Amino acid sequence: MKSDESMDIPLKFREGQSSTELSDQNCRADRNKQKLKSVFKELERKVITVVQKELERFMKLLSPDYPECSDSEKDQSDVRDGVLKITLHILRNMNQSELANTLQNKFLPACHQKFKSRLREKFQKIHEGISEHGTATLLNEIYTELYITEGGSGDVNTEHEVRQIETVSRRPATQETPIKCNDLFKEKNNRTVLTKGVAGIGKTVSVQKFILDWAEGKANQDIFFMFPIPFRELNLMKKKMFSLMKLLHQFFPETKELKPRHYNQYRMLFIFDGLDECRLPLNFQNNERLCDVTESASVDVLLTNLIKGNLLPSALLWITSRPGAANQIPPVCVDQVTEVRGFSDPQKEEYFRKRISDQSLADKIISHMESSRSLYIMCHIPVFCWISATVLERMLSEAESGEIPKTLTQMYIHFLIFQIKHKDQKYHQKCDPDPQQTTESIMALGKLAFQQLEKGNLIFYEEDLRECGIDVREVSVYSGVCTQIFRAEFGLHLGKVFSFVHLSVQEFLSALYAFLFFFLKNKNALQEKTTGFSFFKKSKISDFLKSAVDKALRSENGHLDLFLRFLLGLSLESNQSLLRGLMPQTGSSSHSKEEIVEYIKEKIRENLSPEKSINLFHCLNELNDHSLVQEVQIYLNKGAYSCLHGARLSPAQWSALVFVLLNSEEELDEFDLSKYDKSEECLHRLLPVIKASRKAVLRECNLTEESCRVLSSVLSSNSSSLRELDLSDNKLQDSGVKLLSAGLKNPHCTLEILRLDWCSITGEGFAALVSHLRSNPSSHLRELNLNYNKPGDSGVKLLSDLLKDPHCKLETLQLSGCNLKEESCRALSSVLSSNSSSLRELDLSGNKLQDSGVKLLFAGLENPHCTLEILRLSNCSITDEGCAALVSALTSNLASHLRELNLKYNNPGDSGVKLLSDLLKDPHCKLETLQ
Repeated sequence: MKSDESMDIPLKFREGQSSTELSDQNCRADRNKQKLKSVFKELERKVITVVQKELERFMKLLSPDYPECSDSEKDQSDVRDGVLKITLHILRNMNQSELANTLQNKFLPACHQKFKSRLREKFQKIHEGISEHGTATLLNEIYTELYITEGGSGDVNTEHEVRQIETVSRRPATQETPIKCNDLFKEKNNRTVLTKGVAGIGKTVSVQKFILDWAEGKANQDIFFMFPIPFRELNLMKKKMFSLMKLLHQFFPETKELKPRHYNQYRMLFIFDGLDECRLPLNFQNNERLCDVTESASVDVLLTNLIKGNLLPSALLWITSRPGAANQIPPVCVDQVTEVRGFSDPQKEEYFRKRISDQSLADKIISHMESSRSLYIMCHIPVFCWISATVLERMLSEAESGEIPKTLTQMYIHFLIFQIKHKDQKYHQKCDPDPQQTTESIMALGKLAFQQLEKGNLIFYEEDLRECGIDVREVSVYSGVCTQIFRAEFGLHLGKVFSFVHLSVQEFLSALYAFLFFFLKNKNALQEKTTGFSFFKKSKISDFLKSAVDKALRSENGHLDLFLRFLLGLSLESNQSLLRGLMPQTGSSSHSKEEIVEYIKEKIRENLSPEKSINLFHCLNELNDHSLVQEVQIYLNKGAYSCLHGARLSPAQWSALVFVLLNSEEELDEFDLSKYDKSEECLHRLLPVIKASRKAVLRECNLTEESCRVLSSVLSSNSSSLRELDLSDNKLQDSGVKLLSAGLKNPHCTLEILRLDWCSITGEGFAALVSHLRSNPSSHLRELNLNYNKPGDSGVKLLSDLLKDPHCKLETLQLSGCNLKEESCRALSSVLSSNSSSLRELDLSGNKLQDSGVKLLFAGLENPHCTLEILRLSNCSITDEGCAALVSALTSNLASHLRELNLKYNNPGDSGVKLLSDLLKDPHCKLETLQ
């Protein structure tokens, strides 16, 4: 195909040749091309036919029944495996994956189809919190695609997971790269994928759908065995010794037919779901090395060697985890991180429409959820959508009556009531549950939930239940009370694993336990040590609630935030009345709601961290107090530009403003400080809003070093959404820029555009900026505006060296009015000549470069490596001599990418314009805009 004979006969033009003759010659050439294509297509068909025949011959040779096979079965199998691998490799390189899969399927062990069928049967149904068999739904009927994104870091987010959900809900979708589950292992270099997501966000359901699609032959058929092994079941085997083969025999008896060689022969995927539930030490540092699938070791050693790639280096791994536990896996062992974000807004609606068969009722549910911002944000969590659908389907139909839940506490109270009534109607044909029995069961489960919440555990084992006085032999009594809330699962017949359907359910039951514990025993469960009845005899419920507020505020990771919301919501008599049909009277509350509301407001006035203040506002919402929010709404409803300019807001009002802005239905795409108050105090108070915005405009706001320090913390934050920052016209000077640029070196920084024009920056500030950008190879910065500063030749030289760094992604550099000289032009010319620079746009307007300077600069345009597309040189004192140098450089570089050229306010003269005009007529010239 590379020979001269395969080429078309070149057209020969002779003098006086007619257009008809040319047309005939072109037609003959076209016919020759079509004939050649036909020949190649037929050749391709014949090649595939020959390959298929050769494969049949290979299959005979590979067969262990072939008469001339080696006496050594091991030698014969090794030869067979080798030939098979080579054949499959050739086929896949020929893009004949289907043929390769057909061939490999012929050599799969007999257990393969049996194994697939077992997984299909196991994963085709979803229980949505229901533990009994027979009431499950087919997964394919109700499954709603989840929003999953590429990327992420191995860092630990210390905020409460509900706060993380609120942060994600404000992040514009354009900032994310979505990925489908079935595409996780499409990249050849992806051996280990770590998928993060908060509790209940849909990680396990995604795993289930992934496996079901494979088992049904719909996706990932190049993977021949999938081994789903939850960490909660591995925990039950942590004291036992197994080889990897024996461990798989325990989970999947069908694999007993596999030989040791099969583990390297077939593409296998191990799925470890729920890293946050792992109770193994995962000692990557000190565990011994293990490479043999037949060698016995502890489960921890097997797992760490599998993840590190010592054991079965060709196997694929998929690990799921809550964010707080993800760092247990060394980053070097992870090829890709993805994050399950739950339901997007359209997916929320899709779920309710699939879940509720009556579409008019579904419309009512969707409308109600959208009317409550706090509930709607929670609907990012699929489990919460299920809880809401369970409650609202009955309440919005004719079957139920009463006030529709508008707060989290009300929603979970109704959910608990439904579960208890459902149990009694189903098992005892009773409509009114026995309050005494119900209270005892809820108290037992609540104690378990409360104690394990303080330990940070989501799953429990038999010893955990015994510690709370629950008889494991009678656990059905407790799970019977709340069939869909508390689940008991068998783990390989070695023991039982227990869990609540979601972390928020555990937090609600914990709050209910603490509330009832106070009323029934007059004791504060939140105290580290209870000193007896006499100590609490005169305690008021308001004191108890205040202690809960204090304890939640002391929590560094906010793990009691949602617990506090539920506890305060339960303190309202209107919510207590909902529970009185299920348990003994709690008695009239002696506390004043106003007392605890005022206490929370006092805490907000203490200038707490934004996260803690925001949770306290959610607590006020649970208490039906909106006074602080209404105060700031007065300002916002004025509708005037700079509605807060000069306003004397209290710390509590500033916090309320942050809460209102963060919980607004409008997307926080751009934050402009001038719309509020161009002051440093306003900047500091509204920092969480800046952090949640995509673009922050802080132009001409008299910002100081302290502002640079706090903005640097925003750039360093792993939860920041900021992509564009405009600090123009602030006298930041070198000291401020040094503080700000420290945030740029943080690997979490995702800033793409930074504007620092008119900021009084000299060479020293440029040096700090370049140093920090160079120290972050993963920097996303692609546009940098440094107009009207004073970098000097040294500053430009440092910038030029940075631009030549292959890790630097800067595409746009603006240096207008920076008093640049010839030496700076020489440095920038070396950037244009570099084959590793990403620079596409350069603005040097307002610098008196003169002809001598631009001649040095234009030398870089001659280089074929130059990829510059936009060059601005207005008001640079360029004459016809400089224009001639420019035209010469562009004419000599046929590969030039320059498409926009600004030469305003120069002196090219007629000769210079004539040269430019001739250049524009050159067919190789790509210039589209000339100014």
